[in-house]
Amino acid sequence: WPAYNVAQATEKRRMQVLLVDLCRNLPEPDRTGKRGQKPHLVKDVIFAMVFKVYCGLSSRRFSTDLLDAHERGHISKPIPGVKVTAFLENPEFTPILTELIVKSAAPLRVVETTFASDSSGFSSSRFERWYDHKYGVTKQRCLWIKVHIACGTKTNIVTAVRIIDKDEADSPQIKPLVKTNAKTFDVKEFSADKAYASNENFEAVADVGGTLYAAFKSNTTGAIGGLFEKMFHYFQFKRDEYLTHYHQRSNVESTLSAVKRKFGDSVMSRSDAGMVNEVLCKLLCHNLCCLIQEQEELGIVPVFWSEEQVGNPDILSMKQPS
Repeated sequence: WPAYNVAQATEKRRMQVLLVDLCRNLPEPDRTGKRGQKPHLVKDVIFAMVFKVYCGLSSRRFSTDLLDAHERGHISKPIPGVKVTAFLENPEFTPILTELIVKSAAPLRVVETTFASDSSGFSSSRFERWYDHKYGVTKQRCLWIKVHIACGTKTNIVTAVRIIDKDEADSPQIKPLVKTNAKTFDVKEFSADKAYASNENFEAVADVGGTLYAAFKSNTTGAIGGLFEKMFHYFQFKRDEYLTHYHQRSNVESTLSAVKRKFGDSVMSRSDAGMVNEVLCKLLCHNLCCLIQEQEELGIVPVFWSEEQVGNPDILSMKQPS
């Protein structure tokens, strides 16, 4: 509790310091041959977006916090609070935010070797309508955005994230999450619910040196063969031992719950790009808060950039991934 109290009491100030350090090496887009007023620096834009989501205020009320951030030297020049909304609507910042989430988790790579994956939804203020021919009435429902994450089971930090169409299947999303994790972490275990139980996913985790512990459906027989059958028989004959590993998946539920309780379970943006960027900012805020907590509990010093990375324009880019 003493460590928790210190982390919570100093979180807002320390979060800004960590965010500045995380963004300090972001490259600027090439403006060769372009005229007109120079835009805000990318590092200032990312700082303003993430800090706004952390504060949870409207654009106008957030203006004072941005002025205070400028006075402390966190951003190079004042930014109007209303302009942050336009930043959130820019899809060019989506790959940068996604990469920063991965980079913000890197300082805990010496701690995390066991991971869990799941998906969840964030609601919006947009609605879609359709005519129900069966009942002859017009119906409407809230649009929402679906996010797939992987998190460490010890510190609950988000280590990888994917945001795609909400109607796409869950099972194929675990493979790219595992690959992203393997670039930074030593993956020994991965746990997920029955939606992710497939031979391809068991093989994907095994390929990076880990073991997938997934729940099985009630009608599963294991006749599919391969690693799926091996793990199914492990589950059948040593169920208690298997479930001890599998139930670490509860940590991903705790992670998603913490993000929603602290930063909201809905988004204020109305455009598709804005909704995605706002959810990514929520996850990045959560990661920075986790780092502050682990600074007090474990004494870990977050170092985001190595010396050879400083000034390297190829670290992150302003281009959308193919």
